Amino acid sequence: MSPAPEHLRAEALWSRLHWLTVLAATNSYTATAQRLQVSKAAVSQHIRDLERATGVALVRRTTRSVQLTEAGLELVRNSTGAFEMLENGLANVRNLAASPRGLVRVTAPVALGRQHVAPLLNSFLKEHKQVRVELDLSDRISSLAREGFDLAIRHTAQPPETHVAWKLCGAPSVLVASRDYLRRSGTPGHPADLATHACLSYARPGDGKAWSFAPRDGGDRVTVAITGPFAANNSETLRDAVLAGLGVAIIPAFSLGKLLSTRKLVPLLEDWLPVGTFGDAIYAIRPYSPHVPLAISELVAHLRAGFAQAPWGMGAPR
Repeated sequence: MSPAPEHLRAEALWSRLHWLTVLAATNSYTATAQRLQVSKAAVSQHIRDLERATGVALVRRTTRSVQLTEAGLELVRNSTGAFEMLENGLANVRNLAASPRGLVRVTAPVALGRQHVAPLLNSFLKEHKQVRVELDLSDRISSLAREGFDLAIRHTAQPPETHVAWKLCGAPSVLVASRDYLRRSGTPGHPADLATHACLSYARPGDGKAWSFAPRDGGDRVTVAITGPFAANNSETLRDAVLAGLGVAIIPAFSLGKLLSTRKLVPLLEDWLPVGTFGDAIYAIRPYSPHVPLAISELVAHLRAGFAQAPWGMGAPR
């Protein structure tokens, strides 16, 4: 490889090195370009410049993926700490203004996002005029690092250990049916009875058709194989199918709203707790970084306060 021009070695290689650290996090030229808000061609050219400067290949390119070579990984390991120090220094200076600002990219499931996250974002933005939010609603689990999201709102039992997670509130799930369905099919008295009912399931790739329940007063878990005429990967859609009388379903309480208090839907097997179909709490999750921007920490605080008021929730820890 030919040496890099002098002006690159002296002035521009720091930016190229930073782009390499982003590429190491995303393993994608496209995702790196999106994160840096530059063109994919610019990323490719900067990495080539850096390879000329070091005299070794830093990236192994295939038709399906991008991976760093051992030399590239070593370079990233040795430089990440310096960039974290710079990021912290800049963030601390920005925070002297004591005013959250900038863009925050948020992803959330469709039902939870539409019903509860979006209204809280509206009130947050009215209070913080210098913050912008992009909300991505998808029931697909996104890679935060690869797709450049600052924050994910997730209904889960266990947030990933590699990320920072703030618990917003508890979020139970409820087995429900319509009165019309129960008149036609009877009311189950035990989880085993569900084997003869039309069970509407949440569709996930690779999931078996079974539901598990644990006694609320303690005891052995019961798992029952289920069948039914309908499955969907969206809790609002399942809720509407239950309202239409198609069968019984486990629905997150946040998607039920006032349907239980108005008796439009009937809770079933109340002595049993559904286990594993959905999570038991709502979390705000973000990739680990040594500094949390003020806009994100303020948004998390706003979400915690909002979710703590949810009638179906169990409150967030102080």
